[in-house]
Amino acid sequence: MIEETARVVAVGDGHVWVEAERKSACGSCSVNKGCGTSVLGKLFGGRHAQLRAIDPIGVGLGDEVVLGVREDALVRGSLAVYAVPLLALVAGALIAALLLPAAPASEPWIALAGLAGFGSGLGWLRWFGNRISRDPRYQPVVLRRIHRIHVPGDGVLAP
Repeated sequence: MIEETARVVAVGDGHVWVEAERKSACGSCSVNKGCGTSVLGKLFGGRHAQLRAIDPIGVGLGDEVVLGVREDALVRGSLAVYAVPLLALVAGALIAALLLPAAPASEPWIALAGLAGFGSGLGWLRWFGNRISRDPRYQPVVLRRIHRIHVPGDGVLAP
């Protein structure tokens, strides 16, 4: 299970909305100060992401919690996002290259077929995302409460 800390910003029936700071791996890298990725992370990092998580333990508004995501779900999701569109692009271009005669005039058609393959890969990715969006195996789960904060009100924490 991959874990991350977050703060509860809204409470629902069996689910909570949490806010977590986006982090990069640059903090643990030894080349942190001289890396271009580190500079970009400092410029665009520090933003907060809100997401919905399953709440089996009953946390409250403002609580700091530990979220967990299954490793296999993360690997499958990463493969879907990165590999499928890329493989569809290559497959579209390869099929067009095999079907069209080897001539300079066919190169734009091969490129268009690759783009069409990429578009079909993105379409598949959208379908896959919609299919797994409510599957509990792919959703973050509140594992434990770190710090309890009682916030009176309507269940929504002001920013």
